[in-house]
Amino acid sequence: MPQLLYRFLVLALCGWSLIACANNEPAVVAQSDPMVTATPQHQAPRLWFPYIQSVQPTPTVSLLPTATPTPIPVYGYRVIERYPHDPNAFTQGLIYEDGKLYEGTGRQGQSTLRRVNLESGAVEQMVRLPDEFFGEGITLFGDRIIQLTWTSRVGFVFDRESFDLLSAFTYNTEGWGLTHDEEFLIMSDGSNMLTYLDPESFVPLRQVAVYAGSNVVNRLNELEYINGFIYANIWQTDRIAKIDPESGQVVAWIDLTGILPPEERYGHEDVLNGIAYDAEGDRLFVTGKLWPTLFWIELALPEQP
Repeated sequence: MPQLLYRFLVLALCGWSLIACANNEPAVVAQSDPMVTATPQHQAPRLWFPYIQSVQPTPTVSLLPTATPTPIPVYGYRVIERYPHDPNAFTQGLIYEDGKLYEGTGRQGQSTLRRVNLESGAVEQMVRLPDEFFGEGITLFGDRIIQLTWTSRVGFVFDRESFDLLSAFTYNTEGWGLTHDEEFLIMSDGSNMLTYLDPESFVPLRQVAVYAGSNVVNRLNELEYINGFIYANIWQTDRIAKIDPESGQVVAWIDLTGILPPEERYGHEDVLNGIAYDAEGDRLFVTGKLWPTLFWIELALPEQP
């Protein structure tokens, strides 16, 4: 389908411009918890749109913390193995399944979905998003890979094997991270809210607000659902929050300070972002935007007082 035609179609169906805007207002975080921070964000086939499914409902929202504030344990880490990672990949989403990594990358004009060899870091398959879109989080649900975009408010559904575009859908917020539990998709939007979506209709069903005790935890970014908990990168920090999905409470922090030496970071954008879990091998992988390395890590128990 010609580029002009699909753009007209999307604009007509969605009612807004798909050109990603530069406005990304900083959010406010309570500062009493040292692990809660307030820092601001931000050749493959091209895609066309078979259809776009627009959704506009209002989900049920849980806004208040539901647990009494208690000290939150802080885990360290031990690096088990290092793997090469494309230093040009602006990592926004990461999955490990059946021996392969799936990665979603961002930046307008550079956004992709790719299948990557873990051992070599080689890209085995890739599709490039149209230049208007800033790719964000991905998740694998059944035989479909679902990828968000940042400010365009459009998500894509791909066939897992062929990377063929199956459909597209819309949502009412920015798109940041994406994961799923046994039933629902779980999406972050840069705030402290996690939105549960129906995996077929993409209708938002409910929201859970994330707190560390009584402090709001904003800038939830890339997500991974691991053994009943949601792990979330906190954007522009070297920390991961382990979140109880029912209460929204942070039950632990993972502090990855120093995992990538400062001399291997080349700007303010190349931050920790990317969590993948090998359920069969019980391996936890992390990487970052524009990082040359992907790490298999083991969590170190927090020291007892």
